[in-house]
Amino acid sequence: MTSTLTRQLAIADPDAPRPSRRPLPVRILRAVVLDWGSLILLGIVWEILGHALRLTWLPPLSSVVVELVRLFAGEDFLGYLLSSLSMFAIGLVLAVAVGLVVGTLMGLSSRVYAALDIYVNALMVTPSLIFAPILFAIFGLSDITRISVVFLYGVFVIIINTSAGIRTVDQPLLDMAASYGARPWATVRRVVIPAAFPLTVAGLRLAVGRCVKGMINGEMFIALVGIGGVVSTASKSHNYSAVWAISLLLMLIAILLNQVVSRAEKKFTSWVG
Repeated sequence: MTSTLTRQLAIADPDAPRPSRRPLPVRILRAVVLDWGSLILLGIVWEILGHALRLTWLPPLSSVVVELVRLFAGEDFLGYLLSSLSMFAIGLVLAVAVGLVVGTLMGLSSRVYAALDIYVNALMVTPSLIFAPILFAIFGLSDITRISVVFLYGVFVIIINTSAGIRTVDQPLLDMAASYGARPWATVRRVVIPAAFPLTVAGLRLAVGRCVKGMINGEMFIALVGIGGVVSTASKSHNYSAVWAISLLLMLIAILLNQVVSRAEKKFTSWVG
């Protein structure tokens, strides 16, 4: 209320002094503290505990960072990383495409929902890695197996969220569209899909994290290639600095992807509320 009144007075009187604004360095420091303060604090605690406890499985953060730099300086690590990320991207895109289509059909059609809901929910709670031996038997030691694992980790949460978002659209919105004579497809396009969008995007955010886990699990327990293969090799040789370094890298990738999806969600759902 006060800020609005101040702006109105400033417009009414151009010569009136405008409210002071924080200097740029202060605003940058505030943004860093708000966005990354908890991670910085966690890093400090990690470094202190690593030096104080001297546990084999918990090296100091500085040692982990040094190991991560050493991995990137190697000849093969970047290729492994790009290979894993490409499998992740393909699996995620396929999961999004199939999940949105099937979820939309389940949300719009009671018959499709009744036919598929029990299976989708059952597969959602079933660990996707269980299907790894079957996929390996069908496709062998190939990229299709790795992509399939990523796909299975992400598709069902998208289906469930998309279906739930469509099926829980407020009835008054549908009644209003019908009162204006909107055709079914126009109602779906202009009312149902926008109303279900926030819950659908929430499913996408969950799918991103699950697909990252699917990428690593598929490579560790099936193909022993890519980043998962590097983690498996480091674990067997008790190189915990390398294990933590790759874990840290994956966390950073997951945070970055989550930020991208979160910004897209805020952009496309700014009208909500």
